[in-house]
Amino acid sequence: MDEEEVVLGVARGQVALAGPTSAWIRLFEAEAARIAEALRPFGASIEHCGSTSVPGIPAKPIIDILIGLPAPIDVAALAAALAGIGYEHATWAGVPGHEVFGKGEPRTHLLHAVPHEEEAWARMLAFRDTLRSDPALAAEYAALKRDLARRFPDDRSAYTDGKSEFVARVLGGR
Repeated sequence: MDEEEVVLGVARGQVALAGPTSAWIRLFEAEAARIAEALRPFGASIEHCGSTSVPGIPAKPIIDILIGLPAPIDVAALAAALAGIGYEHATWAGVPGHEVFGKGEPRTHLLHAVPHEEEAWARMLAFRDTLRSDPALAAEYAALKRDLARRFPDDRSAYTDGKSEFVARVLGGR
């Protein structure tokens, strides 16, 4: 599938998997450049995370982006800077230790802002990097995601909760 055929976005609360496609990397890079410009004064580090960052596995067609910022995070200033490029602060997202911002309706991008080099930062990157380096583990995760998406197409919370045991196992004591 080439980039022109890639359609991003999933309605809030819904689960629909797509891909995998290498276009997700190019789409991340383009968005990361916009974010870097908007967040230049913040000293942000930007990483591709989530399933669209792991080659060969399906994902909700939403580009997940991890932003590492110096602590403490000035959430109001961050929200104002990101609003200028189309992001809204998703205060209802409920990801502990993360300030989540979404773009698009349906959502095309999710941005997770966390303190740089702290636990949330390390966990997100460790999970991504472990899947990238272990094709068997990535295949196991892909199968789990397909099963959960089939079982919970209208319940994103149940889909996400269904992955928590796998994530905990991959991260071990982290």
